[in-house]
Amino acid sequence: MTIYTRTLLTAALAAAALFAGQTKTWSAGDYSDFEKGILHNLSLRSDGLLTLAPASHELFDPSTAYLWSLAQDSHGNLYAGGGANAKVYRIPPGGKGKVFAEIDALQVQAVAVDSHDRVYAATAPDGKVYRISPAGKPEVFYDPQSKYIWALAFDRSGDLLVATGDPGGVHRVSPDGKGKVFFPCDETHIRSMALDSQGNLIAGTDPGGLVLRINSAGEGFVLFQMPRREVTAVAIATDGVIYAAGVGSKSVTGSAPPPALAPPPAVTPVTINAPGSAAPAGAQRPVTPTPPMIGSSGLSGGSDVYRIDPTGSPVKIWSHNQDVVYAITFDSTGHVLLGTGNKGAIYRVESPSLYTALLTAPATQVTAFLPGPSGHLYAATGNVGKIYEIGPGLEKEGTIESDTFDAAIFSLWGRLSFEANLNGGEVSLQTRSGNLDQAGKYWSPWSPAITSPEGARIVSPPARFVQWKATLKCGASGKSPEFESVDVAYLPKNLPPAVEQIEITQANYRFPPPSATSSTPATLTLPPLGRSVSPSPLFSTDGLASTTSTPAMQYAKGWRGARWLAADPNGDSMLYTVEIRGANETRWKPLKEKVAEKYLAFDTTSFPDGEYRLRVTATDSPSNPPAEALSGSLVSDPFTIDNTPPQIIGLTATATAGKLRVRWHAADALNNVAKAEYSVDGGDWTLAAPTSKLSDSPSLDYDLTLDATPGEHTIAIRVQDDFDNQSSAKTVVQ
Repeated sequence: MTIYTRTLLTAALAAAALFAGQTKTWSAGDYSDFEKGILHNLSLRSDGLLTLAPASHELFDPSTAYLWSLAQDSHGNLYAGGGANAKVYRIPPGGKGKVFAEIDALQVQAVAVDSHDRVYAATAPDGKVYRISPAGKPEVFYDPQSKYIWALAFDRSGDLLVATGDPGGVHRVSPDGKGKVFFPCDETHIRSMALDSQGNLIAGTDPGGLVLRINSAGEGFVLFQMPRREVTAVAIATDGVIYAAGVGSKSVTGSAPPPALAPPPAVTPVTINAPGSAAPAGAQRPVTPTPPMIGSSGLSGGSDVYRIDPTGSPVKIWSHNQDVVYAITFDSTGHVLLGTGNKGAIYRVESPSLYTALLTAPATQVTAFLPGPSGHLYAATGNVGKIYEIGPGLEKEGTIESDTFDAAIFSLWGRLSFEANLNGGEVSLQTRSGNLDQAGKYWSPWSPAITSPEGARIVSPPARFVQWKATLKCGASGKSPEFESVDVAYLPKNLPPAVEQIEITQANYRFPPPSATSSTPATLTLPPLGRSVSPSPLFSTDGLASTTSTPAMQYAKGWRGARWLAADPNGDSMLYTVEIRGANETRWKPLKEKVAEKYLAFDTTSFPDGEYRLRVTATDSPSNPPAEALSGSLVSDPFTIDNTPPQIIGLTATATAGKLRVRWHAADALNNVAKAEYSVDGGDWTLAAPTSKLSDSPSLDYDLTLDATPGEHTIAIRVQDDFDNQSSAKTVVQ
């Protein structure tokens, strides 16, 4: 054991005395958990499985902002068309790439190579096709009289198909440069296209979001109308299945926005280790779409990818609310690969419910794919423009640094364990901790590695924040380990509960007795599927809320109630002790102990009238050993107990000339006289107003003049104070 490890273990044991209560667990195993981390040379599947990514390296850096398209001749030379400068680059096998041709235009949107290894380049916004000589000299080959050319492809007869925009259509051009509109279209743009094994052209449009099948006679048939407005990419698998990506909202009116042709902002060159795979043998190479630059409002709001089988039935297989698909191809197993922006991610789609984020490039967009020999895959990027060679082998090592976990309270770290299928490889985990919300400086160093899935106790020092790092290493068999989940046990420092507020309820009402809970089974409320629960709430669920839920009170003369707000920083369960003390008393008397509810009612008739206070003490003893339990108290504002009725003094009644004059004085020792009533000869009770007109004093005079017939009359009086205490009196007058 190293000195560092021994020191941390000693510190942890010493700190353990400060901690008590229930052990908590920070678990990570979902896609959303791992996505928050920093991944290097790892692929992340949508069900949360982490594996080593396909190996990759930067093949060519042309020092340009964007590359839009890739093509390859029979000798293995790669050709790439650039944006923000109309250049075509050539990268020979094993050689250094350089500028092959420079065209007097703003940008090259598409490149293609014919069967004689002649290179063609399409420009925008002037919309011309150039043929480039072996010496790199460009000459205008065909002018479709359109503003945009989005894609180029050669059909079986060797004619060049040109997808145009503004106006939208497909032109067919013979090898001698003579061409015409092959397929006129009502859509503003033919945005993407690919040829199937029958010689049909599959095209995607904008703004209608149509996926069209165009036969050799130029007759079109709509296979599918996408919910999205722009079909940025189409590709066809060896079994004839069509894959199409759509972006943009159809709520936008007008034609698809053109590329933002102004030069892009300066970008600092970056490096990448980007995994991927190659296309299956015999698969039709999709014609790479050429997306608008950043700033085009047409490419926003995420993407949908549909699978259209040979019968014509469409099924959505992938969707993302942010990433935009620019390119589609296939790996060596036939799975679909998606090149996206604006985070530079490459996805592999295994099924409609399962996909893998193979890599996230430092570049903003993955704009084009080109399958290479022996399972290699070439990818072009935008912002910044580079070419990468991906696969077919795996990276030898990859890492993930987790998101920083906030335990909310200074905590002692327990056992770290993980689930992984090693496949002959190795998985190891390390931890570090600190008290700053940003991991790194002023944190502890990374701990020694934990290599057993059963785990080991974390030796990082107690703190508020913790982070883990997993390292996956490839085995001799070449298979990747499969990392599934990790659990970190921790114990927050026990902090005392707090009683935040006490409310004394209205006199003469009580809460119903709490229902028996001994036979009630425990319940668990689950969150909706796909939504996780925070593992470490700062306060318990019955904590510092603005209101507290209590049952309805029932009228009960002489009873009084109290309710309170309380919280425990550790989320511990709490019990309460309620005590009472009179205004001139020094000792608290218990009302009730071990109260589970946050309310209590008690009978005040056993207490003399006067001013009192309650003290509520919360303890976290249900969740902690007795020696470690903590408590917190709060004293209420003063309140009055009054069970004595007011007095009726000097009640008199006189009869004069058909009138009765009734007078009395009402007085209460502690509270205001709330109301007075009278009854004549057993009649209805009638409200009487004091001489001051207001019932706002403990002492009030009453003087009434009533109509009366001659003879004897009985006058009854009753008086009530603010606490519903009543007294009555009567007098007889002749």
